[in-house]
Amino acid sequence: MDVRKLQKISVAALEDIKGEDIEVINTTKLTSLFDRIIVVSGNSNRHVKSLARNVQDKVREAGGEVFGVEGEDSGEWVLVDLGGIVVHVMQPAVRSYYNLEELWQTKPKRAAKAEAAGAKE
Repeated sequence: MDVRKLQKISVAALEDIKGEDIEVINTTKLTSLFDRIIVVSGNSNRHVKSLARNVQDKVREAGGEVFGVEGEDSGEWVLVDLGGIVVHVMQPAVRSYYNLEELWQTKPKRAAKAEAAGAKE
């Protein structure tokens, strides 16, 4: 399945059941393992599990394949591997601690802020 279509299905599945702060990161220039990372927050263990399950269900309904799922037991951080896309469904505290968005950006936010501050001087 095309990555753009897979992304659209995944984001729609997350929005369907109120996933919070959905962020899509294009990783094509950073790794050859996958093309996108989707990071989303759920407000409880049950919500995190439901978000991950809904992504899996919607992708399968559309004819896509789910290659693996990790973390469903605890519900604090569930990873859904869709091949070209990896979906990270996390509780806000876990998301804040691991800060995947900054880790996978081509230019980390701290460096961008430092650069902007230097330009103002």
